[in-house]
Amino acid sequence: MPSLIRPMLATAGELPKGAAEAAWAFEMKWDGVRAVVYVRDGRARALSRNDRDITPTYPEVQAVADSLRGRGAIVDGELVAAGAAGRPDFGLLQQRMHVVDPGAVRRLSATVPVTFLAFDLLWLDGRSLLDESYDARRTALERLVPTGSWDVPPAFAGAGSAALEASKAAGLEGVVAKRRDSHYLPGRRSTSWLKVKHVRMQEVVVGGWRPGQGGRAGRIGSLLLGVRGDAGLDYVGHVGTGFSDAALAALGEALEPLRRPTPPFATALPREDARDAVWVEPLLVGEVSYGEWTSAGRLRHPSWRGLRPDKDPADVTREP
Repeated sequence: MPSLIRPMLATAGELPKGAAEAAWAFEMKWDGVRAVVYVRDGRARALSRNDRDITPTYPEVQAVADSLRGRGAIVDGELVAAGAAGRPDFGLLQQRMHVVDPGAVRRLSATVPVTFLAFDLLWLDGRSLLDESYDARRTALERLVPTGSWDVPPAFAGAGSAALEASKAAGLEGVVAKRRDSHYLPGRRSTSWLKVKHVRMQEVVVGGWRPGQGGRAGRIGSLLLGVRGDAGLDYVGHVGTGFSDAALAALGEALEPLRRPTPPFATALPREDARDAVWVEPLLVGEVSYGEWTSAGRLRHPSWRGLRPDKDPADVTREP
């Protein structure tokens, strides 16, 4: 069994329409953490998109190994936490991220349970499926019988518009369209997979913060954000909304040891944004929702969604 198969990545795009729909299958886009689960000798091991072993944080992945009853497999999917409405809640999942203490993990597993939603099968019983078509891999995946805290959500062949409407009605992010004849391309971002979202979201690198005022005095007021450009880290604006008290406290602890004397941005900041700024090494990745991009290359009305420890700062570029 390979020790590492990096996940294939989707490209932001438009929904295939009309006669072209028949060449595609459509899956719901799940709001969670990407994970590739390796099952061998009855044990499961989960790696994040940036190759971190996250098995201690999400012991629920052992359910994959338990249901396969000794078979070997590599399964690609998403770890999600369901909110009160029964749909994935990324804010809730934040409570599980970074936690590795066994006692804390056990307590959180009871209060914030996580489910692994599998959408691709990369290796099974000694045979690689990477060069098989999406349809063939999907058929093999659906023949597995999930039990416990993992599942194989449905895919919809040739029904993109209906799938997109269904995802909107369910309060989900959108859909991922996948060419039915496409192979699995480890570690590559491909137009054979297209992500189509209802809400605009952007991964960002934290390059600093401005101190809060009033009710946030002594804490972070806003974060200064960037994405990778041709010359380095391009400044794309600041975000001061969407934070819970717990998130602000966690961000303060994570950013304090990363202080540096100079801005990490390759592009200039407006004087007002840089005033009183505390600069940090650009190592933490987060995610924001936003209204649109301005002509100056800034995010309009961004709102913080949370840290993304599963993402590498070097991979954070502007979504089309």
